[in-house]
Amino acid sequence: MYFDATEASIGQMGYSMSRLEIEPNLCDAEGKWFHETGGSRTNKPQKCLDDEIAHLTDLKSRPNEKLIRNLPGRGALPISPVKMLMSREGNYSGLGRFSSADSCHILSRYLPVNGHLVMDQMNSRVYVSQFSAEGSFFIAGLQGSHIKIYDVDGGWKFQKNILARSLQWTITDTCLSPDQRSLVYASMSPLVHIVNIGSACMESDANITEIHEGFDFSANIDRGYSFGIFSVKFSTDGRELVAGSNDNSIYVYDLEANKLSLRIPAHTSDVNTVCFADESGHLMYSGSDDTYCKVWDRRCFNTREKPAGVLIGHLEGITFIDSRGDGRYLISNGKDQAIKLWDIRKMCSNQTLSTFRNYDWDYRWMEYPPQARELKHPSDQSVTTYRGHSVLRTLIRCYFSPEYSTGQKYIYTGSNDCCVHIYNLVTGAQVAVLKYHKSTIRDCSWHPYYPMLVSSSWDGEIVKWEFSGCGWNNAPGIKTRVQRRHVD
Repeated sequence: MYFDATEASIGQMGYSMSRLEIEPNLCDAEGKWFHETGGSRTNKPQKCLDDEIAHLTDLKSRPNEKLIRNLPGRGALPISPVKMLMSREGNYSGLGRFSSADSCHILSRYLPVNGHLVMDQMNSRVYVSQFSAEGSFFIAGLQGSHIKIYDVDGGWKFQKNILARSLQWTITDTCLSPDQRSLVYASMSPLVHIVNIGSACMESDANITEIHEGFDFSANIDRGYSFGIFSVKFSTDGRELVAGSNDNSIYVYDLEANKLSLRIPAHTSDVNTVCFADESGHLMYSGSDDTYCKVWDRRCFNTREKPAGVLIGHLEGITFIDSRGDGRYLISNGKDQAIKLWDIRKMCSNQTLSTFRNYDWDYRWMEYPPQARELKHPSDQSVTTYRGHSVLRTLIRCYFSPEYSTGQKYIYTGSNDCCVHIYNLVTGAQVAVLKYHKSTIRDCSWHPYYPMLVSSSWDGEIVKWEFSGCGWNNAPGIKTRVQRRHVD
């Protein structure tokens, strides 16, 4: 189904050329390409990584070798959409259609950088925004107790408004169950709640119009301080919840037994993020304000509460981790104003506690010290580092771009400078900056199949970005109307 949609959309492009192919620089909100100068941003491409990740990315987004050999200018990349279409019609590849790599080769150059359509506007900061795994739903978590769900396939129709229970400060995280029927949400509270998103009730008020079952992660211990959860994830089989908390620990909650099954004192500071390495669910990553990413083997949780390894390189706390999904590579966003790419095969067995600070700094209300930008960890194990965005005020998130449409060729992140930043994974070049918002962008999400990205900001706006003129605006279920609703 997706290949047919891709080929039809590419066909609608006719003989137009990709903007990225013609002018591979930066793009502003109006689609005008430019080079940024000044400041601390580095837009010059880094040296291409001589690493396995470069080869793997190339395999996902490089056209069929038979197709390349039969094209004029053999071996010259990138190949234009026109030549790709002509070759497909001539069946040079022998497949009779585009392969997934062929599709990625074209689609990865049509970045969702245009449009900035305001899909909703609220009187509350938006902290969490994510497409569902299939892209049919979009979820936005607000500081003002609301979680809003939109039906993307139905033209961004408002589907459900969840009024969170036991909210402390803000919605810190949400996660859909593997069957996409249930949603859990967390805040700076020991309780994680679950709600059925498939019900007909549009206004889900906790335990009034719908039941929001709560799971207590505090183990009934009076800790003498505000216990909160920064990150929560379903296990891959949907039977457990894994969470990172502000008491330096990772928790596992057994949903079938309805009890807390495990607590691991994982770090020496807040655990800001947890995620699974791949679909097996055996390996898990955690990131903390102690500056370390740690790798955990869940098969050893009950016998050895120690990480399988530690990844060292950040100079400040880690705000978010995203896995490439292959059990090897991950990226992390850090308060040292950098994203780092990691290969877990390079992890070490123990961390070495070192202090690099000779300055006082708090990322919640201070700018990053200029002298700190020149520092580098002497034991940095990361594959490469990406700079240009700003990680201040809140736990800003970063992600790999979708596998289907881009071959994970890019990484993207929100930023305190009110922009979304997109980097080329392999070269490190900053390829686009999306400008529209008036406040910090904590979260953003790229549609898994279409060239569409949604950003959410502390200005209360949820904004959709697309690649204009490529036909996706007219794709079934994708509409461009602006909807505005207000919540307190």
